Amino acid sequence: MPIFSYLAIPRNGAKENLCAELAALEYCRAMPADNHDVVILVTDTPDQTTEEELHETLTKLQSLQSLSLAFGYGGYGGDGGDGLR
Repeated sequence: MPIFSYLAIPRNGAKENLCAELAALEYCRAMPADNHDVVILVTDTPDQTTEEELHETLTKLQSLQSLSLAFGYGGYGGDGGDGLR
């Protein structure tokens, strides 16, 4: 269950369009900032393959200028832990 959070920067004047595109995608939750031209995006996918497919879809959105990873948790330690050593 990979969980990632991103700062999504829309193209000039495309913040509302970006929010609509993100809201239409499964496994995504978008929260636009009130006072800046940025959108916080949280993704929660069932597996790594789905996460990779979603990331590919995200990078192809026409209203998206840049996508910066802020946090990521893959949950694949194999030992019941967090996978970090």
